[in-house]
Amino acid sequence: MSRKSILVTGGAGFIGSHLVERLLARGERVVVIDDLSTGRLNNLRAVRKHPRLKVVVAKISACPGLPQLARRSRAIAHLAAAVGVELVVRQPVRTLETNLHETEILLKAAAAARTPVLLASTSEVYGKSRKASFRETDDLLIGVPTRSRWGYACSKLMDEFLALAYAQERKLPVIIARLFNTVGPRQTGRHGMVLPRFIAAAKKNRPLKVHGDGTQTRCFCFVEDTVEALVRLLDCPAARGGIFNVGGTQEISIRTLAEEVIAVTGSRSRIQFVPYSRAYAPGFEDMLRRKPVVAKLARTIGFRPATPLRTTIERTARAAA
Repeated sequence: MSRKSILVTGGAGFIGSHLVERLLARGERVVVIDDLSTGRLNNLRAVRKHPRLKVVVAKISACPGLPQLARRSRAIAHLAAAVGVELVVRQPVRTLETNLHETEILLKAAAAARTPVLLASTSEVYGKSRKASFRETDDLLIGVPTRSRWGYACSKLMDEFLALAYAQERKLPVIIARLFNTVGPRQTGRHGMVLPRFIAAAKKNRPLKVHGDGTQTRCFCFVEDTVEALVRLLDCPAARGGIFNVGGTQEISIRTLAEEVIAVTGSRSRIQFVPYSRAYAPGFEDMLRRKPVVAKLARTIGFRPATPLRTTIERTARAAA
């Protein structure tokens, strides 16, 4: 392996910590930048004292020596972001500032060093489209600015535009990964993530709160599959300049997901339906479906997420014990 490091922003977060472990396991040197606003050092407890890991606790914009870190890295995985529907709705200023300003600072440092960047984006950029499934070439339909959810979607979309602008104008190698509902051990329900919320409630035999009528569907991707895709994208020169959906394709309604969690955990919980207006705010908009087409990912890196949902639920529930 190269003596240069891989820089992982948000490396103490849910996905970031799994990525850090994966990179260390294959012999990489890794530098993490994380301000611990949503991440936790405890997520890195298994590797915290690893000789090839350095952790910098700071915002990207306040990170000492960021230009030098970028120059000493062979690649950057930019996972730092404001995440979670509840955080996005309740703290829109923090969401926009984090997703826009911090990414701009990082891309400037990367461009000066010509260090390739993998930008973790989100399926939220597909917006309100009612398509049955989404391809990277689809037009995007964003809602009105009075709904803070769409501010989050736009902030991540602007990150994509900015990264691609750096690629075009300043020849910065960039890869964009649009992540669809990644789940697994270490994910918390603190900011509204549905699977850990359900599992925590089921283990205590408390009601599983389903927002709306529960007929909305999602595709969940086990975190190890997401990380495998990210690592392969980082390694793939042909991926540079591209946008890739990263997610599972097994569709399930949120009501059925709640029923599966109850079955897996052997819980006595019941399902409680909560109107969106009570869960968030009047006028909150949710999407009926969010299914990725991952053919481009499979063609480019020879991999597509495939861990069965039942297995994903079982492994996540065991880790939460």
